Amino acid sequence: MTFPGHRRTVSARREIWPLARPFRIARGAKNEARVIVVEIGQDGMTGRGECVPYARYGETMDSVLADIARLTEAVEGGAGRHDLQGRGAGRNAIDCALCDLEAQLAGRTVWQHAGLREPSSLVTAWTIGIDSPEAMMRAAADNRTRPLLKVKLDGECIMERTRAVREGAPGARLVIDANEAWTMDQLLGLGDDLASLGVEMIEQPLPAGKDEALADCRCPLQLCADESCHTEADVDRLARRYDMVNIKLDKTGGLTGALALRQAARERGLRVMVGCMVSTSLAMAPAMLVAEGADIVDLDGPLMLRVDREGGIHYDGSVMHPPHVSLWGGGEAAGQGTPAAAR
Repeated sequence: MTFPGHRRTVSARREIWPLARPFRIARGAKNEARVIVVEIGQDGMTGRGECVPYARYGETMDSVLADIARLTEAVEGGAGRHDLQGRGAGRNAIDCALCDLEAQLAGRTVWQHAGLREPSSLVTAWTIGIDSPEAMMRAAADNRTRPLLKVKLDGECIMERTRAVREGAPGARLVIDANEAWTMDQLLGLGDDLASLGVEMIEQPLPAGKDEALADCRCPLQLCADESCHTEADVDRLARRYDMVNIKLDKTGGLTGALALRQAARERGLRVMVGCMVSTSLAMAPAMLVAEGADIVDLDGPLMLRVDREGGIHYDGSVMHPPHVSLWGGGEAAGQGTPAAAR
């Protein structure tokens, strides 16, 4: 969608949002969420989008800001979402900001403008970070009433940590995220034992680019592609190795690419998970549109923050309720909240 004759402006800024507690995955620990917010203004209206640069994919704050700068001339010249090429975090922030702006200019919500279902309340997973088995048991016990727990693991103490979580939350559904940290021997050797604990799915057990062996794998658990899955172009390859794909807007390059990936995955018979980086509700709002009808929703990023963005999503336990369109979605631009640092 283009709007000739109407001047657009694009701006981007860094923000830092402290976490409520340290969060550790197989690749390391973090104490804060570092995000980039893009704002695109036109005719007195402002669309917003948020992204998280991710080092795993070679991204830094500076490189993503440079990606945004490279797209700025085209966007300010009137380019719409479908005119832009690329994927990744910077493209995500621009895409979501354009979705928000285009809907406002059309006088509609994003879902009306895109022909999607209106977002509804969803049940999200709650993530337990890597720690000692005892600490993970306590974390699981503290969240034992949540219906779905996602357990972060590396290649060490896999069964000890999983048993500890199961003991702490005996009634919860469990899925595991290995973040590429396992070997094929570990996956095959532990599959039955993990299944006996009620684990339903393992996310990205092997490193991306080294998962060819999964095509012949007889694992008793569902396998989900995360780091191996970025866009719809990956689906044909993944359908021979995995049962599910994890869709994240920072990988697909925004809502536009995420919806295309969801459609392609379903056409190939793959189940759908919708996930997130650790970020604010501004990043979760567009992801909720993709998560409608998903098999697993993992959009608990704002729950890890000490304070979320003003006007953010309301979480009632594990139930997340759609935010007002003033945050994102076609209404007037929301207040910005007060991050710990914005520069």
